[in-house]
Amino acid sequence: MHIEHLAMWVRDLETMRTFYENYFGATANDKYINPRKGFSSYFLTFPDGGARLELMKMPGILDQATDGLIQYMGLTHIALSVGSKEAVDALTERLRLDGYTVAGEPRQTGDGYYESVVLDPENNRIEITA
Repeated sequence: MHIEHLAMWVRDLETMRTFYENYFGATANDKYINPRKGFSSYFLTFPDGGARLELMKMPGILDQATDGLIQYMGLTHIALSVGSKEAVDALTERLRLDGYTVAGEPRQTGDGYYESVVLDPENNRIEITA
């Protein structure tokens, strides 16, 4: 058994797709559109395979006002492995220079991960791991 995909409601589908493509090497499928519901989505596949990320947009979805710097109940982050400590450091700095919030500086955690935490364009927490 494995996780096939995770899904995330987003405000700006194209901005979010571009973010994950540019910084994490994701590849999007062709955009799915259901005009009757006003629903559209992309499935993002990451270079090493594994679980995909579905980005979804539809009118009428309630906005959960969250501050990415504050933890809350429910799914709280996506962890994406970039393969090495050096890659964690480099991508964290690239995101910082491009204006994204670094919510947690690169560090070795007590449970054995080397990681940083950044916020995506809609303040979702992304753990960048080695």
